[in-house]
Amino acid sequence: MELYPAIDLRAGRCVRLWQGDFDKETVYGTDPVAVAERFVATGARWLHVVDLDAARGEGSNIDTVLSIARAVPVRVQTGGGVRDDALLVAGVDRVVLGSMAVANREYAGELIAEYPGRVAIGLDHRDGELRVRGWEEGGDVGVLDAVAWPEFSGAAAFIVTDIGRDGTLAGPDVSGLASVLEATTADVIASGGVGCIADLETLASLTAGGRHLAGVIVGKALYEGAFTIEEAMAACAASA
Repeated sequence: MELYPAIDLRAGRCVRLWQGDFDKETVYGTDPVAVAERFVATGARWLHVVDLDAARGEGSNIDTVLSIARAVPVRVQTGGGVRDDALLVAGVDRVVLGSMAVANREYAGELIAEYPGRVAIGLDHRDGELRVRGWEEGGDVGVLDAVAWPEFSGAAAFIVTDIGRDGTLAGPDVSGLASVLEATTADVIASGGVGCIADLETLASLTAGGRHLAGVIVGKALYEGAFTIEEAMAACAASA
């Protein structure tokens, strides 16, 4: 299970939201590139970068995203307002399609086919229903329904975020993640709620449909010092 330290960008700063609420923001740094370099220096092999402004349709942090990608010698996965292949052309290793994929499944499928292994689908949900437009609107579709859409066949991964747990440190939705694992043969990356090493160990040992989770995205727990990158990497390796 791969560890993806999260860097959420808003107005050029490194922030975390409580349950996706833009009015409940905590700022953890004004130099996201330095945060990225620190994560990599302590062992991270991937970074998960989210442009919250672009996701909400209120600006863009694309320059910061690209600065991070250029500054670190590891792979960068980025989401939030992705509408086309511009970030892939610019050198980002993987993009995460969210709202666009729900609204235009055909185009999402074209990007998946054009960029093998570099396009993931973000399934951000509350109680199993997808949310779009920066998590503020309903997508009128269930997570398990979206996983089955043929246009998403071949996606690099499904990134499943339980918005109600995101930023809370309250623990991941283990049963929901197991359901997604059983519903697809694609890689599944967990996001939302990780608050301690025991949560990572639980996710690392989770099996469903004969498979393990491919990765886990961790944000607030790292910023709050609940554990280190090194400790998290060791816990994630328990699934090997």
